[in-house]
Amino acid sequence: MVDGRVARGERTRTAVLDTAVALVTRAGLDGLSLGQLAEALGVSKSGLFAHWRSKQDLQLATVDRAREQWVDRIIGPASAAPRGVRRLWALHVTRLDFYAASTLPGGCFFATVNFEYTARSGPVYDRIAQSHAEWMEYVQKLVHQAVELGELRADTDVAVLAYEIDAVGVAAVMQFRLLSREVAYPLARRAVLERLRGLCTDPTLLPEE
Repeated sequence: MVDGRVARGERTRTAVLDTAVALVTRAGLDGLSLGQLAEALGVSKSGLFAHWRSKQDLQLATVDRAREQWVDRIIGPASAAPRGVRRLWALHVTRLDFYAASTLPGGCFFATVNFEYTARSGPVYDRIAQSHAEWMEYVQKLVHQAVELGELRADTDVAVLAYEIDAVGVAAVMQFRLLSREVAYPLARRAVLERLRGLCTDPTLLPEE
């Protein structure tokens, strides 16, 4: 039997980290502290200190929670689509939908921290880099599956296509305020759709627009 206190503690920890993820999209990981988090939640700093003994511990836990959100909100829903080009397309769409829903005030946790930590080193950078590498490996896996199934041309450059799809997603979330969401997200959708339709052996598997 699960201890109710343990379950409540885990729910509280998750809720705190969800707030931390949202804060990071505005202020970056360097701007995240136990004091700032306590103020945002209206709780005591000492209560949070019981979970994370240092700023770095909090930062690492926040990166891990952002990764869990990414799996729950983007990878999970997209995996319901049939394997192949339709799942690859669904992955891009669910990512854009996640951004467009404004779940995170700054748009994207990983776009924010990737830029923030690109010239750094250390445990936090390593965790961010690992998350990004796993994401790119997953996108490449879906591209490779689509090629194996004969739904993308055999001469498709798997690594390049995965890079292009990710780059369009990053551009969309970084530009949605400059261009407006009504412009940035439809452009990002169309850019990848046209790229996939150009490589797809059966374009009817994909929407026309």
